[in-house]
Amino acid sequence: MALVTVKPTRIDTAIANEIARNTNSGIEHAAQALTWGADEHVLLALAAAGWLYTYLRHPQQRPAADHVLMVSLVTAALPHILKSVFDQTRPDRLTVSGHWHGIPYSGRPRDAFPSGHAMHMGALASAAGLLPPASRRLARSLAAALSLTRVELLAHWTSDVVAGFTLGVVVERLFRPFTLAKSRQQRPEASRVQP
Repeated sequence: MALVTVKPTRIDTAIANEIARNTNSGIEHAAQALTWGADEHVLLALAAAGWLYTYLRHPQQRPAADHVLMVSLVTAALPHILKSVFDQTRPDRLTVSGHWHGIPYSGRPRDAFPSGHAMHMGALASAAGLLPPASRRLARSLAAALSLTRVELLAHWTSDVVAGFTLGVVVERLFRPFTLAKSRQQRPEASRVQP
């Protein structure tokens, strides 16, 4: 039993009811496929592969690779810790008509708050601030879209997704001074060495 029970807001309930009434199995299958892009196992594997590739092929990018891997590890663990503190019933457990329209069951019934998928995406959207503008916009749009699949699947209330995304941004920003400090210190030195 968790320490805190979280209740959905009226807006959460209204959005979930609207989805349950108006979705279909095609939309739900597409959302299920897309939501894998925000899954912690997939993201950890990609972060680890990217880290290894960077260490072998692009040593100058090591601080960025360290940062992405560290943030990925933290955002993989943090939702599990928070879900042991907070109890909230997933919206897919509170609908009958939604299941008739194709909504699947997801995860543990009382693990709605916060959305771990959205936390990963919030961290990646925040880290995208280190990219050039066009890549940054693409990464942030993709992160937002993948987070919203959790609402479409009724795996989470909208507020769970907003909270998870926001926590992901906070985690990424908190780690920047530690994981990227080395790369910032090297830049001024490199600019002094060059004529």
